[in-house]
Amino acid sequence: MSEKPHPVICLVEDDPIMGESLCDRFQLEGLAFDWHQTAAGAMAAIGNHHYAAVISDIRLPDLEGGEMYLQLRAAHRALPPFIFITGYGAIDRAVELLKAGAADYVTKPFDLEQLIEKVKALIGAFAPAAPGTQLGVSQAMRRIGDMLPRLAVHANTILISGESGVGKEHVAQALDRLARKSEQCPFVPVNCGAVTESLFEAELFGYEKGAFTGAVRTKKGFFEQAHCGTLFLDEISELPPSMQVKLLRAIQERRIVRVGGETPIPLDIRLYCATNRDLKEMVELGQFREDLFYRINVIQLRIPPLRERKEDVLWFARIFLDEFAAKQGGGRRALTQRAEQALLEYPWPGNIRELRHAIERACIISADTTLGPEAFFGDGLTHWTPPAADGNLGAYLQECERNYIGQALILNGGHIAHTAESLGISRKSLWEKMRKLGLQAGGERSQ
Repeated sequence: MSEKPHPVICLVEDDPIMGESLCDRFQLEGLAFDWHQTAAGAMAAIGNHHYAAVISDIRLPDLEGGEMYLQLRAAHRALPPFIFITGYGAIDRAVELLKAGAADYVTKPFDLEQLIEKVKALIGAFAPAAPGTQLGVSQAMRRIGDMLPRLAVHANTILISGESGVGKEHVAQALDRLARKSEQCPFVPVNCGAVTESLFEAELFGYEKGAFTGAVRTKKGFFEQAHCGTLFLDEISELPPSMQVKLLRAIQERRIVRVGGETPIPLDIRLYCATNRDLKEMVELGQFREDLFYRINVIQLRIPPLRERKEDVLWFARIFLDEFAAKQGGGRRALTQRAEQALLEYPWPGNIRELRHAIERACIISADTTLGPEAFFGDGLTHWTPPAADGNLGAYLQECERNYIGQALILNGGHIAHTAESLGISRKSLWEKMRKLGLQAGGERSQ
């Protein structure tokens, strides 16, 4: 079968009547698709194609659909989102698969309109314009992700703010991938805090041969290296005052002069800056030039810390587990329910960077196929236990319930009926708990 343009849906359905009906509807909706009637055919295709979503029946002739998904999870670092089709008697299995990372499920007989809505939502959320641009599943990060394509086209200067480790460079790279006109366009990251002050000008703007002792050849600076691409200035708050005015001039004129040179060199670059400090406060204290601040602050993206978007914790944890499984070989480690709860409770002062290191450390040190909380928070590692809400057991249990229900809402895509079913409670009880706990349908806390 020849390649189809993205996004493409992978349909796994052995029933010819249902399969043809779904394919007819996909065609009417203008959705590209591949249809496989066996798990074996689907697994081979999923391994060789970039699908935007997979819709699979759980009951297949050669391999149970859930087992197919779990085998794919163990074999591949990343998978497209899965929607499972199941009969009423197999709902428990579908819920298990949601907990294992599947996106959603529908029960037979299902509403075709609802299925199409779910598929379109998944294509929009999980199949961005370039690989690696999904930033998280929390409402805050989805909102930022939705903005990136527009910013990549229209904004040449962007300030990305947030605590250390929240993923500012990852956001800059996602913007770069969306904005670049070809694969040859460079992305040049510069940590301003790691450059010696005396070398700043030469490193940023380059120098001519003989410009100073040791300049035995002409060298391009970071600005020239980023020509026709992106220059990413991380920790711009650490830029010394002597360089701030020179940077301002280079941004305004979009040209530089090498140290020891006289000829202006025009540049075509996108400038993305990042800071973990409050630049506005630094301006008020006289530590950062006000005119430079306004010049780089045309568009500002604030990346919230991980403790403000708990929904992303387990999402990132599963990505890192896949990553280290691929690196180490063997199957992907699983998290126990207690480990998941501990990861959600921990405040992650180092944010995503700290979470990634914790997952890597646990995968290296633990020989178990499942990882409990002791793999992350004991035996000489980060010593921490979830706080017992100032000693109040009721408050602690309420916080645990809030996190557990919030995760269930996320796993079920905010679908109240499915979430209630997975929790074993009625929809009315779920609504009452959500209102009591201050939860919204997306799993996030009410403001």
